[in-house]
Amino acid sequence: MTEQSPSRRPGPRIAASVAPSTNSHLTITDVTKNFGSQAVLKGVNLSVAKGSTTAIVGPSGSGKTTLLRLIAGFEHPATGNISLNGSKVAGDGVWLPAHKRHIGYVAQDGALFPHLSVGQNIAFGLDARKLPGGRSAVQARISELLAMVSLDEGMSRRRPHQLSGGQQQRVALARALAREPELMLLDEPFSALDAGLRVATRRAVAKVLAEAGVTTILVTHDQAEALSFADQVAVMRGGKLAQIGNPFVVYTKPVDRETAEFLGDAVILDAWMEGTLATCSLGGIPVRRPPAQGLVQLMLRPEQIRIAEDGPIRGVVVDTDYFGPETTVRLKLAVPPELANGTDHRYPGGGEIITIRHWNASIARPGMELCLRVVGEGVAFPLDPAAA
Repeated sequence: MTEQSPSRRPGPRIAASVAPSTNSHLTITDVTKNFGSQAVLKGVNLSVAKGSTTAIVGPSGSGKTTLLRLIAGFEHPATGNISLNGSKVAGDGVWLPAHKRHIGYVAQDGALFPHLSVGQNIAFGLDARKLPGGRSAVQARISELLAMVSLDEGMSRRRPHQLSGGQQQRVALARALAREPELMLLDEPFSALDAGLRVATRRAVAKVLAEAGVTTILVTHDQAEALSFADQVAVMRGGKLAQIGNPFVVYTKPVDRETAEFLGDAVILDAWMEGTLATCSLGGIPVRRPPAQGLVQLMLRPEQIRIAEDGPIRGVVVDTDYFGPETTVRLKLAVPPELANGTDHRYPGGGEIITIRHWNASIARPGMELCLRVVGEGVAFPLDPAAA
């Protein structure tokens, strides 16, 4: 839920190219992809470190799955290059087919073969003739992989329809790990699971991949999933990467308003920036390295606005939503004295409705006046995109 001021919204900003490092496992350079006349990817640059986990997050239709399919080798890029371990696998006349890229792929529905048992699914692609010990080595590998994904060895005789959704996804992961891939691609693998099972399965999968030391790329539209799963988050919008970085930085310092709103709830107010202080209906909020002076849009996360008995800000509760461990509270902010008296015309403000969160539902009831305090820094977005 995002509270919006009526001001103009700046245009999209695009993440700068990420230069490959000496530890880079995957490097994507200026990649584009078209389907007919529709441009799906519009110059994507991304570097993924060896052994790390990257989450590519974005709304439906932003190009996430297309990018994953290009990495896997299921699609050809229109322009640009893709390299694995410093060797080009796509672009400039080079093309390495999917089966030679040492990449594992887990689809949204697991894509298990329904007519095969769990063991046969995991063993699919393993060649007993190439393993020391032959068939016994295959059986040992199946047992090892089942243990790796925390499934009982007895499940190897079951068919996929006899498993829960979370178990099917673990089997799909075991099948992908069977060929010892260097890079694992996960395409919305938890989206069909219910909330509790989704979290448990995600943790189990993350643990397995971390222990195996496999470089991993997760595609998801779930912001919380991306932030909790990955070492690096890449936010995709309209076929481009809007921001790439550490999950904490991407969440707390989004590059633009659209990214801020996509990654979580945001309180956005008009403010007047002078130096590093933004003045708005919540008072004076410090901003590190502001992108502009004068009228800006200020973003705070709801958890930064606390109910405090001695808080200098006042607001009246409009309504609440109870979620058990926390309650979301919608407040109408009081008009600051300088605005009420008509003495400060530098910025519009006062009377905005914002949303915050609190653990105690009993102290936030409709009609109550609450005192508030802001914790931490805000993020300012310029009204003029050219000023960014």
